[in-house]
Amino acid sequence: MLMAEQTVDQAEGLRRIANPKPVRVIAVSSGKGGVGKTNVSVNLALAMAATGKKVLIMDADLGLANVDIMLGLRPLYNLSHVLRGERTLEEVIVEGPGGVKIIPAASGIKAMAELSPMENAGIIRAFSEISHDVDVLIIDTAAGISDSVVAFAKASQEVIVVVCDEPASLTDAYALIKVLNSEYGVHKFRILSNMTHSAQESKELFNKLLTVTDRYLDTTLINMGTIPYDDYLRKAIKKQRPVVDAYPRSRSAMAFKNLAQKADKWPRPDVAAGHLEFFVERLIRLQQVKAGSGI
Repeated sequence: MLMAEQTVDQAEGLRRIANPKPVRVIAVSSGKGGVGKTNVSVNLALAMAATGKKVLIMDADLGLANVDIMLGLRPLYNLSHVLRGERTLEEVIVEGPGGVKIIPAASGIKAMAELSPMENAGIIRAFSEISHDVDVLIIDTAAGISDSVVAFAKASQEVIVVVCDEPASLTDAYALIKVLNSEYGVHKFRILSNMTHSAQESKELFNKLLTVTDRYLDTTLINMGTIPYDDYLRKAIKKQRPVVDAYPRSRSAMAFKNLAQKADKWPRPDVAAGHLEFFVERLIRLQQVKAGSGI
C-alpha cells in the first residue's frame, strides 16, 4: 500500500512538470488466438496515422511478439530494457510504415508490480515525456484472459474485442468480456468482426454475442462492423506489410480506413485523466493490487 501511495505522489509531481495533451488509449484484444487481432492493431494504426494522427503501438503480447514480425522489423531493444534502466523509452521505440511508432514486446513488464516506487515513477515519466508527440496509443494485447491482458484492457479507455466466425472465438470472447466486466468493472466493449464474407455474417456474429452478454452481464456492446475476408490481406501478411500500405485500394484496406474515421469520432479522452502517465499509473496499480492479493 505504501509503495502504491508513493508512486501516486510521484506521478502527481510529474504531471505538474509535464502537461501533455490527452492521448486516446485503445486495447485490441481477443478471446482466442488466430482471429487476426495483431493485424487489426497494425492496420488500424496505419489508417489512423493516414488521417494525420500520431500513433504509437505497444506490443503487449508478452509471450509472442507479433507486431515487429508483421512489419518486418528487427528491434534491438524492448520495454524490458526500459524497466531495467538500460535504455530510455525513446531509445527502444522503432518507426514503422506511415510514421507509426512501435514499442516492441517485453516479457519484463510483468515485473511492474515488483518495481520500487522510484522505478515506477521512472516508467511513468518515460511515458509522460513521449506523450507530447502521441495522439493515439494502441495496445496489442495477447489473446485470452491472462493477467497482462486484463490489466492492459482495464487501464485503457477503449477496448476492442476481435471475433471471427468460429464457435471458439465467440465463446472465448464472452469469457474475456465476462472477466473484465464481473471482476474489473469494465462495461463498454467495441466488437469487431474479422475475416467475414458479408455484412450479414458480421451482424449475426455480433447478435450472438450480444444475446448472451445482455442476459448474463452488465455490459454495453458496440458493433464496429467488419473487416471482410480478402486475399489481398493474406498477400500483405506474407510480404510482412500492412494491407493498408501494400494494397490501399483493397476491400480490407478500405474497411480499416472506414474504421479509423469512425474511431476519430469516438468520445474524446478526458483531459483530466487522458495522459499516458495516467495509463501507466493505472497499469501499475492493477499489477500491484493483483500481486498483493496473491492472485
